[in-house]
Amino acid sequence: MATKQKARKSKKATPVETSAELRPVRPTGRGWLGRGRGAAAYVQAPVEYRGTSVQVCGLWPFSVGTGAPLVGVPLGRHLFTGATVCADPISWFQRAKLISNPSVFVLGLPALGKSTTIRRMAAGLAGFGSIPFILGDLKPDYLDLIEALGGQVIRLGRGRGHLNVLDPGESAEAAAQLRAAGFVKEAEEIEADAHGRRLTIVSALLTILRKQPPSDVEESIVDQALRVLDRKLDRVPLLADLLQVVQEGPTELREVAVDRGDFDEYQRTTRGLEASLISLARGGRLGETFAQPTSNPMMRDRPVVYDVSGLKETDVDLRAATLLACWSNGFATVNVANALAEAGLEPQRHYFVIMDELWQALRSGTGMVDRVDALTRLNRQFGVGQAMITHTMRDLDALPTEEDRMKARGFVERAGMIVVGGLPQAEMPLLTAAVPFSQAEQNLLTGWSAPPSWDATTGKETEPPGRGKFLIKVGGRPGIPISVKLTETERATNDTNKRWHAQSRVGRRLRAVESEGAAS
Repeated sequence: MATKQKARKSKKATPVETSAELRPVRPTGRGWLGRGRGAAAYVQAPVEYRGTSVQVCGLWPFSVGTGAPLVGVPLGRHLFTGATVCADPISWFQRAKLISNPSVFVLGLPALGKSTTIRRMAAGLAGFGSIPFILGDLKPDYLDLIEALGGQVIRLGRGRGHLNVLDPGESAEAAAQLRAAGFVKEAEEIEADAHGRRLTIVSALLTILRKQPPSDVEESIVDQALRVLDRKLDRVPLLADLLQVVQEGPTELREVAVDRGDFDEYQRTTRGLEASLISLARGGRLGETFAQPTSNPMMRDRPVVYDVSGLKETDVDLRAATLLACWSNGFATVNVANALAEAGLEPQRHYFVIMDELWQALRSGTGMVDRVDALTRLNRQFGVGQAMITHTMRDLDALPTEEDRMKARGFVERAGMIVVGGLPQAEMPLLTAAVPFSQAEQNLLTGWSAPPSWDATTGKETEPPGRGKFLIKVGGRPGIPISVKLTETERATNDTNKRWHAQSRVGRRLRAVESEGAAS
């Protein structure tokens, strides 16, 4: 019996000896396994250090590259590798040759940092020598930045400022400068361009006012009236002067009106045009914004922002007319700068034109889509970089006609680079129809669109998961996910919630008055 018990004990001891023999001779990734051996349940990420190739020359060259471009404005860090990502449409087009069109289209839900990212691009490009132009700031979002850059702020709106659409701006001075230098042909081209822009903007104002374009005869009459004004006046004409010429009916106007020597017939032909010009020159639905001399002429050698935030959303026609006038004036300034640079009279300047809240501009009136469409096709010829910002692809699909919707979708397709923030799942079919996105990239974008959670300790919302996170796409290449973090210097010029800093005291006063009344 004793022999059997010894045998059993020896059999039980065998597994213990076997497990000791199989015990690992080195620790695992979490330490020595087993109770009391120091195994870690959670492994913290190691401390990372960054440095230039000069600072860490002993580790250069690195064995693995990050693939993030280092040409352009530093936007942020790669979301996965931590590498610095530099990007802007002008640098990627001019220097890096990564894109064939110097433009960027930005999409993303509100409050995720779209305008902040473009402001960083604008500030960086200003440091590189490109001049930011914001031709219609509807919120406003860019005033502090432009003022910090030493730029020009032009305020427009009812009672805020005026923009004379018949003012040739710097074109007259530039033409005289070109003639004095012997560039007669170039001077004539500048004058012809200024005349064409004035005719176009007057026709656009008539279209917005009437809800239909002027007739061919009316456009010809306006064309001749502008030429008469240029010959007669030794000052900048106003819309009132244009109205007076149409009413007087000189020979040039009566010939294009085909009145056959009958002034009564001329008056019948110009009756509708005269009524519309009276409305433009004396107030009417568009106010006096365009009827008075320009209160703050635009300059071409510094950053400029047109502050149109004073225009209410209900002033749809005035918003559309003002934006068209700002765009016309801005690109006329660009044309003058290019002409003087080509003649060698001034250095070549590049401009970064920003069109934020694009959905408001496109919906603000007839002809806006066509106008933007023309700009997106000619920015290379103008020598400008361009940024267009809106919330979702559905903003472009909400336009009234299918023709306008197709043109608007072309803005995204033709953009050199696409910067996309958090978007809902419903946006993915529209987005991928314009630009290819992998399933992983779509999952990333929809994850960024998740709402913020509540912090039980502070009783406030945490930062949204997608704030400051964007995916940079160029054609069919894999996207570059970045995280944009503001510096302390930038925070002062990127605060779009200034009106919410001070808490409303109205409710507190009312409660105090009520309590005093109850006590008495």
